[in-house]
Amino acid sequence: MNVTVRYFAAFREAVGVESETLPSKATTAGELFSECRGRHAALQDYHASMVAINDEMSQWESTIKDGDEVLFFPPVAGG
Repeated sequence: MNVTVRYFAAFREAVGVESETLPSKATTAGELFSECRGRHAALQDYHASMVAINDEMSQWESTIKDGDEVLFFPPVAGG
């Protein structure tokens, strides 16, 4: 399947692109993030981050399917 991944803030800076369409064997958002980490070593662990699927905030265990747009948001610090 193919999915579009959009990176925000520090993730976008680490990867060097805002979005990319990728072939994937992942079945969940977390698995997709792991695949992206394999492509972009600068990505940090996702556990403190947030994910959205098709513009709806989701869980890392949420299922993804062909044609989905998955958005990765890095952790943010408040002050």
